Amino acid sequence: MKSLAQHCSHYKGGDTARALFQLITTCSLFLISCAVMWLGLHNGVIWPALLLWLPTGGLLVRMFIIQHDCGHLSYFKTRKANDWVGRALSIFTVTPYGFWRDAHNMHHSASGNLDGRGIGSIDTLTVTEYEALPPMRRLAYRLYRNPVVALLIGPPLHIMILQRLPLKNAGMFVDGYKSIPAHKSWRSIIGLDIAMLLFYGGLALLMGGMTVAMIFIAPIMIATWAGGWLFFIQHQFEDAYWAGRKDWNFQEAAVMGSSYYKLHPILQWFTGNIGLHHIHHLCSLIPNYKLQECLETNDHLKNLNVMTIRQSLKSIPLALWDESRKVMISFRQYRQRHTASAAE
Repeated sequence: MKSLAQHCSHYKGGDTARALFQLITTCSLFLISCAVMWLGLHNGVIWPALLLWLPTGGLLVRMFIIQHDCGHLSYFKTRKANDWVGRALSIFTVTPYGFWRDAHNMHHSASGNLDGRGIGSIDTLTVTEYEALPPMRRLAYRLYRNPVVALLIGPPLHIMILQRLPLKNAGMFVDGYKSIPAHKSWRSIIGLDIAMLLFYGGLALLMGGMTVAMIFIAPIMIATWAGGWLFFIQHQFEDAYWAGRKDWNFQEAAVMGSSYYKLHPILQWFTGNIGLHHIHHLCSLIPNYKLQECLETNDHLKNLNVMTIRQSLKSIPLALWDESRKVMISFRQYRQRHTASAAE
């Protein structure tokens, strides 16, 4: 693990020229796509919007990865540049930069730590914790982990609605849940809400509310679904790493608790190399445009937690950490094990 960490350290830090090239090309393609949709709608033609919703959503995912790197202070060399670009992109990703940065860094600091779970991660219970819940909270957890809720309803609900509200973030299932108090997050959240109101409200006055909705809402929805799936599959797989604080190790958790999602080059481009998640967690100071180079120069990283799209589908029902076998299991597997134990 120390050797892998040392290897990754050679790639950390921003490269201004590469960062600007990626930022300019990505944002230009996004704006061109929006302009083409507007021209079509302005002339009473809807098919350009229908054709461009998917790639525009993909570009939003890529813009979010840039914002994500800015939050890690890895995209540019200076904090000021990272923060300003991150805040500007948040108007399009509809994700408050400061709030999400702090929540996500909490996720990195305790990923895979059963005693450090909190905001910024998908709530995951052990079998013992699940069995200790009263019936109604068990039902709530089952609904929370239901694929329809977790992957289809939850991501747009969280990104588009819940992130608009400076609420206290408290875990429903885990005692000692780490969160960000509302008084520390309200400025980031309300600041973005005001900026979005001015930006999209201004566009609505110029182009019409329905036109603005047609251009932006569908791509944002697509981006939330794609982002929600990526965030889920990066840590929710059968052999994912979980341990209590006394046994938890940051480097082991980073490498063994994060997947290498092997995607087609086109999908990898749209997702900003975030599929190389084991490298990202081992060294979050590596910007997305250096992750592939870091992977290609180390054979060990190429073969750790490799997951294809087909293989990733098997992770959808996983919902509980079986501490006795050190694997993630589904509710069906839990019932089968429980039934077998009762029969014995």
